[in-house]
This record gives sequence, structure tokens and C-alpha cells, in this order.
Amino acid sequence: MGLIDTHTHLDGFLTGGSLPGVLRRAREAGLEGMIAIGTAPDDWDLHRGIARDNPGYVHATVGLHPCAVDAGWEGAVSRIAGYWETGSGPRPVALGECGLDRFHLPKDAAEAEKVYAWQRGAFAAQLGLARKLGCPLVVHSRGAFADCIAMIAESGVDWGRVVFHCFSEGPAEIAVLNERGGRGSFTGILTYKNADSVRAAAKAQGAGRLMVETDAPYLAPVPHRGKPNEPAYVAHIGDYAAELLGMPREELAAVTTANARSFFGI
Repeated sequence: MGLIDTHTHLDGFLTGGSLPGVLRRAREAGLEGMIAIGTAPDDWDLHRGIARDNPGYVHATVGLHPCAVDAGWEGAVSRIAGYWETGSGPRPVALGECGLDRFHLPKDAAEAEKVYAWQRGAFAAQLGLARKLGCPLVVHSRGAFADCIAMIAESGVDWGRVVFHCFSEGPAEIAVLNERGGRGSFTGILTYKNADSVRAAAKAQGAGRLMVETDAPYLAPVPHRGKPNEPAYVAHIGDYAAELLGMPREELAAVTTANARSFFGI
């Protein structure tokens, strides 16, 4: 059984003309599928088109990434629900990625406060929509874990349908998700020498809720660190996770693929 890359960005590969090779190498690496993640209105239709052209292999999500939030966020968020309407093309398999990001805020304190308020508004609106749709939710959290947890709890979204993608916190934070029934998914950061806390978090979560992702074209795993990432490289993450958790790689693949299929309904 192959792996599923549960979080990748394919729009850059498409516009750059390299997508056919990326998908071919993913198949050659044994991937069973991938989730193409929406971040802003300009990539929603691109990812839906890729999913339409690769049925059963590429699945798409729709969401407004916190770093794409601006003063016009309400107009963008108002378009999201339409992607779930019958006849609009392949339905999204999740809402997101959405969430909060303090790392990329403006340096000016007043401007940062304004932008973060926009982020909170956009996240709250998408949480409300996710609850209404009853769909999986892909969360981006950078420097804002506690705020994300509080807003999700307040929203009433089913924690069993929540994944914190690119989990880069430690065991204390994964314990919060474990307690609530949410989960973290892990990228190539797991393979980095200075990522002991992330490895501890993966071990604390265990395989029962584990999903693996590339977040391509970012965060290439060892041995490709520092180079552009792509979905085929999820195999390196899977191999590393199997060793970390003391599991045969085939068992790790079977478990994480079953987790991905169950979570995203694919």
C-alpha cells in the first residue's frame, strides 16, 4: 500500500508547466493520492481543475489562508460555500487551509494588530462554515496555537474533523489535540536534526491519528532539504515516521493511508 500526501500545493507546478512530471513521479513513488490545498481565490479553481483531470488521485480543498487575508476577506470567504454546491465540479474534501499566523505579521505593532484582527474574523467565519457543512477542517497555526484552540472550541466544530497541518509544536500541544480528539499531520520537519520536539509530538500522538504530508513545494525532507519539495518525497517522511514509531514501513503506510481516507472521506 502506498502513502497519501495529505497537504500539497500544486498551483505553482501547474502554472510553471511542471505538474505532469510531478504527478508522474508521485505515481512512480507509489503514492495512492494527494490533497491539493486551497489558500486563496486565485488557486481554488486551479486545484479543482487538477482534481477534475485526475479523478480519485488528486482531491482539492478550498480555504482562505491567514497570510492571504486582507481587508477584503469577507468577499473571499463568501465564495467558499459555493464550491460545495452540486454541479460546481468536484466537491472539496475539506475546508482550509485556514487559521492564524503571527509569524508573518507586519513589524509595525498597530498594523500587526489590525491584520491579526482580520485573520481572526476570517477564521471565525470559516469555522462557522465548516460547522454548517460538517466537513473536515485543515488548520494553519503559526505562533498562534492557543488562539486557534480557543476559537475552534468556541465554534463548536467537531474536533474529530480537525487537523493541524504541518504540526511544528511539541508534546504539550499535541496532548491538547489528543485530549480533544483532533490531530496533527507531519511534514519533512520530522526529519530535521533540530526537530526533537516535533518528533516527540509525533510519538505522543502515535499512529492512530497520524497523517503525513509534504506541504510541497516547501519543507523538503532529508535527503532533499533545501531543494524544492514535491509529493513524491512524502515517501521519505513515511519511512522516517515508521522508524520513529518502530513500525514496518508497510504498516505505517497502511495506517496513515487509512487515516487519510477516513478523515477526508476519499
